Amino acid sequence: MANVSVAAEWQLLYNRYYRKPEIYPMQWKHIDLSRNKVAGAPFGGPIAVIRDDSKIVQLYAESALRKLRIFNSAGVQISETVWKHPGGRLVGMAWTDDQTLICVVQDGTVFRYNVHAELQEPNISMGKECFEQNVVECVFWGNGMVCITEANQIFCISDFKNPNPCKLADPNLDEYPLCVAVIEPQYTMSGNVEVLLAVDDLVLLVEEDGVQQLGAGIGPLQKMVVSRNGKLLASFTHDGRLLVISTDFSKIIFEYSCESALPPDQLSWCGMDSVLLYWDDMLLMVGPYGDPVRYLYDEPIILIPECDGVRILSNTSMEFLQRVPDSTVSIFKIGSTLPAALLYDALDHFDRRSAKADENLRLIRSSLPEAVEACIDAAGHEFDVSRQRTLLRAASYGQAFCSHVQRDRFQVMCKTLRVLNAVHNSEIGIPLSIQQYKLLTAPVLIGRLINMHQHLLALRISEYLGMNQEVVIMHWACSKITASLAIPDATLLEILLDKLRLCKGISFAAVAAHADKNGRRKLAAMLVEHESRSSKQVPLLLSIGEEDTALTKATESGDTDLVYLVLFHIWQKRPALEYFGMIQARPLARDLFITYARCYKHEFLKDFFLSTGQLQDVAFLLWKESWELGKNPMASKGSPLHGPRIKIIEKAQSLFSETKEHTFESKAAEEHAKLIRIQHELEVTTKQAIFVDSSISDTIRTCIVLGNHRAAMKVKTEFKVSEKRWYWLKVFALATIRDWDALEKFSKEKRPPIGYRPFVEACIDADEKGEALKYIPKLTDPRERAESYARIGMAKEAADAASQAKDGELLGRLKLTFAQNAAASSIFDTLRDRLGVA
Repeated sequence: MANVSVAAEWQLLYNRYYRKPEIYPMQWKHIDLSRNKVAGAPFGGPIAVIRDDSKIVQLYAESALRKLRIFNSAGVQISETVWKHPGGRLVGMAWTDDQTLICVVQDGTVFRYNVHAELQEPNISMGKECFEQNVVECVFWGNGMVCITEANQIFCISDFKNPNPCKLADPNLDEYPLCVAVIEPQYTMSGNVEVLLAVDDLVLLVEEDGVQQLGAGIGPLQKMVVSRNGKLLASFTHDGRLLVISTDFSKIIFEYSCESALPPDQLSWCGMDSVLLYWDDMLLMVGPYGDPVRYLYDEPIILIPECDGVRILSNTSMEFLQRVPDSTVSIFKIGSTLPAALLYDALDHFDRRSAKADENLRLIRSSLPEAVEACIDAAGHEFDVSRQRTLLRAASYGQAFCSHVQRDRFQVMCKTLRVLNAVHNSEIGIPLSIQQYKLLTAPVLIGRLINMHQHLLALRISEYLGMNQEVVIMHWACSKITASLAIPDATLLEILLDKLRLCKGISFAAVAAHADKNGRRKLAAMLVEHESRSSKQVPLLLSIGEEDTALTKATESGDTDLVYLVLFHIWQKRPALEYFGMIQARPLARDLFITYARCYKHEFLKDFFLSTGQLQDVAFLLWKESWELGKNPMASKGSPLHGPRIKIIEKAQSLFSETKEHTFESKAAEEHAKLIRIQHELEVTTKQAIFVDSSISDTIRTCIVLGNHRAAMKVKTEFKVSEKRWYWLKVFALATIRDWDALEKFSKEKRPPIGYRPFVEACIDADEKGEALKYIPKLTDPRERAESYARIGMAKEAADAASQAKDGELLGRLKLTFAQNAAASSIFDTLRDRLGVA
């Protein structure tokens, strides 16, 4: 009998059954759909209602002000707002995929609302041309819209997430099209929206870059609607025929002649198997074969297409018209003897303790897995909870006698039905079918519950399905802050922490940012203290003005990038002395600041060192500056920068002298300034920019080379150059200019403190062997004499000197020097034999 009562509600369309169960009795009051514009969101979404300003209606006990009201699918009001927008009458209203309500007025302004009837800024304008021409009609799809103006121009927004209005090609129409339909971008070859305009007896396909004529002779068409997959077009002709054709107009799929040539008020697809036509009191369902099915109504209805059927909204109820799933047909069809029906019947006998239960099981033993699967699948397609329970009990009963069934399938279905039943509740009002739920996915459903502020249910579903609860708790926390302006910060903090701690790793910084945005800076500061990730905590502390805390947290984290972020932020906001005081107490921040400032901000760094009493560091900076000044190209042209440079070095010397630990640096700076001053004078005298930044030795050498012996002597005296160093410098300087007479005279002034070897080397380096012979005999060390003679190729003299040294190693080295000369080599061999050294 149960099977009979279930199947009695079905209607047969050729060989396919359809059912139209009532999902909800509508709980709203005094709502007449015929007096209002209505927009229903797909996937069991909310319903927007506003009085239709294009109709003259009688006002009862209501305000003359129009109100935009939003209900759930059970007619429970979610929100409302007064409609006060200028721009002419409301032309079109629809929901996007993310449940944003789009409202288009005559002047082309687009207003957007969320489910709480809160206006989303900014408003969108369709452009000046659209404003001047006035919008007449709008056609919506998922996240886009096409509107047509009085001048028959077409404008489009392809994605409301990135709203960039554009104008499509001009269709060049003299009269307004009979009807309009849209093929969504995802189903077109070009990837752009295609607009179908019914004009006379043909259809124009309008794109952004052109217009095509299609289906010549097929019309005139009074109504058109494209299927969900974009492949088929249902249309109603002027002579009362329903045509289903491919969207490329290559073939007619089927045709049905209606009793009336009056075009229907609404035309809609019911899944992909049938088309619905609605007139004032009748809903006609037409399939490709067989007689149509008629449903009579004594009140206006609105058709809301879904992926697997159509929701039918009336003043008093919400129904769902769908094709009966095959699994349900196999169980409940009158007279069915399929395994699933026998399994369902076996459960009924088992409950009545009848032996026929065993008989039914024996009959379907080989097909028991399929029967179990059918019962599970049928349960998923039911809205009635008691019928779901019975079908699942039948599946469970069959599983007990079957070892080849996927048991996790049963568990998954139970979980899914618990979720669906929870959102089916009239207070929630989301009548999802299982097919819609699979397409929508659980995360999106949870997101929609969150947006409706159904946080507790969203949290429980997330927990039940093992999903991340952070998104739910975060949204709840932000909503709580927005709605709790009267609650003190400390009290609200405890309430928030109680929930936020439920989810490990949750971002307190994001909640704190929302609190700051809502003007609760103290609450934001308290919340951000609980953020464990410095990378999120520190930037937020800066944004709410907690610079001291931000710097402390950044240095504690050890992240140099974060420390620099805080340093630069405070640098722009605080006075210098206050800034220096902050970083001085924090070694990491101080060291990073000094490292950066050494490269880019010398003056600021000097101020820092002076404020902290680090005079020696200021001095070092000044010294470095003097060198940088010396590298300036201007420093080599007339030396105009040497005066300031000397002053900088003298200032550095003064600072060094104030600390006992830097006596050496003070003396060095003093002598450096003195040297640059002398070098500057020499450059002015000689008119050659070759002295500054050279060493004392190079300065003396250059003076001698230039013949300025007096200046060289002055440098020697000023810097107390030792006699040995003086002799070395002068010997090689005179050799460089090949002034051999002066060199000889210099060697005779007194006995050289460095000996005569430097004289010999200078002559040999200059390739003057004759000059070298003047000084070699004066060498007192026979080894040096022997090596010097060898260097100028005098083997015999080298041998004589070596014989005086009686050094076998020296003889060996000298022999190698003359290896190419056999006679010279033999001299050394003879000498070694005579001296008896190895």
